[in-house]
This record gives sequence, structure tokens and C-alpha cells, in this order.
Amino acid sequence: MEQDAAHDRAVDAFLAAANTGDPQERDRLLSRALTADVVFWGPLGRGVGRKAVAEFITEVVRSHPSGPCRMVRTTRVDAPDEWARFGWRYEDAAGRVLLSGTDVVHVTADGDIDEMIVFAGALT
Repeated sequence: MEQDAAHDRAVDAFLAAANTGDPQERDRLLSRALTADVVFWGPLGRGVGRKAVAEFITEVVRSHPSGPCRMVRTTRVDAPDEWARFGWRYEDAAGRVLLSGTDVVHVTADGDIDEMIVFAGALT
């Protein structure tokens, strides 16, 4: 159960970072969620480090044409050992779902995400 709480904390800190418009708060939250050398596989390719994740959030998540949008966790964090997955949705200010998906993360013994793979959209 302690492991599950660590996975939840890391995932929820990442989502909070994605949802804040304050770059300093984003950096603080990402430092709670991610290792400094996190490997991030997103829809635009591979990035390494918290800065790459912060730039993805700034350029893609926070800059949507629909205006301020937010990431919402839609499932529990399913965590068999150090790997975890969770469902999410990206919604506009009115709550309209713009995109949904599943992320897979690897969590260290310290409770930090050191690898994240984003799967956006439904499998057909």
C-alpha cells in the first residue's frame, strides 16, 4: 500500500504541474514527481530531463487554442511493482473532453518517475 501511495503522489504531482500556469510552481511540482533525468516519450517524440517535460507542458498542454485546459486523472493508478499506468483526459474550461489516453510510468524506489510513455487517443 505504501508503494501505491508513492505512485499516486508522483502521478498527481505531474498532473498538478501540467495544470498550473505558474512556471515556478510547475518546476517545483515536477521536481516532486520526476527524476532529473526522466525519459519522456510523448506525442512529439522523446525528451530527456525535467526541462523537456516542462517545455512540453508549456508548448503543448498549456498553449491549446481552446484556451486554458486541464489534465484530469480518470482512473486509479494501477501499479504492479515499479511500473504503473493511469487513464487521463484533457478538457477545456467547460469540461469538454479534447483528448484522452493512458500513460505508463516507471517509478523508482524513491517514488519518482524516471520514465513516462504517453499514449494519447483510443486504440482501434
